[in-house]
Amino acid sequence: MTDVALHSLEMTVNGEQQNVICSPGETLLDVLRDRLGLTGAKFGCGIGYCGACTVLIDGEVAHACCLLAATLSARNITTVEGLAGDELNEVQESFLDCGAVQCGYCTPGFVVSIRGLRNSVPEPTEVQARAFLNGNICRCTGFAAIVRAACAPINPELAE
Repeated sequence: MTDVALHSLEMTVNGEQQNVICSPGETLLDVLRDRLGLTGAKFGCGIGYCGACTVLIDGEVAHACCLLAATLSARNITTVEGLAGDELNEVQESFLDCGAVQCGYCTPGFVVSIRGLRNSVPEPTEVQARAFLNGNICRCTGFAAIVRAACAPINPELAE
């Protein structure tokens, strides 16, 4: 049996500096869930197709199941847990207002994806939202309510 070289990883997760020891093959999703206890991002397909593991890396949408954690030192990671403080953020409020939640398994990935969309397009059209959410799958609601939530006007009191 060979020894596996462990990596010391320093990154900012949800605004807090984190120091993690990980193996070369551990994904960001493994580190978030198993080492840091952040379970909002879910394992779905393992190949970045379903969007259940969506996080923001330096403000950009990424699939945590496909990224080796050891490659992400000094990066800024935001999970669904980091999007809101004690109150829901505007995307989460839109999901509630539009009835876009069913079982909830895919919801964190959609919420993070829409936050990423709104980082670059604050008031997306339906066409923009559908195109951007192409990397997320929901088996319960269909996409109409989720797209409505993505396009809902931002309440300035809730905006980040």
